[in-house]
Amino acid sequence: MTHIRNIQPQEIPVLDDFLYEAIFIPQGVVPPPRSIIEQEDLQLYVRGFGESPHDHCLVAECDGKIVGAVWVRVMDDYGHVDDQTPSLAISLYPDYRGQGIGTQLLHQMLELLHQKGYAQVSLSVQKENYALRMYQKVGFKIMEDRGEELLMLAQLPPPRC
Repeated sequence: MTHIRNIQPQEIPVLDDFLYEAIFIPQGVVPPPRSIIEQEDLQLYVRGFGESPHDHCLVAECDGKIVGAVWVRVMDDYGHVDDQTPSLAISLYPDYRGQGIGTQLLHQMLELLHQKGYAQVSLSVQKENYALRMYQKVGFKIMEDRGEELLMLAQLPPPRC
């Protein structure tokens, strides 16, 4: 049974694991060393996470273990649209992929962002990434084709009064 919940402040370091797991590695390609997450363009996703009111993270927990995470923050990353739109990152440990956990995480994050009054959320995904179909299924639309990757956007309904 999977339980989706907010990340606790002491758990934030686990985002380094999920940042590494979020790197798409095409079939037959050797995974990069874990040290790749120290690159500045990737550190944007995790450095100082929780310090901004626009930082939100949900985790998936199975049998008391965090197995996946979805997080957003307003940042100038690959999925940047504007300074009001959070960019989304999501990943799961390999043994937990393909079981619907990522879809659950996405749905709950979209609901959380809706409740917080955001108008939209963006992400960047490589065209070869199998998660592309999941993003489309939950409502992300392609906004820009950037060659090997796509900029996608999900519109959120206006907040309820």
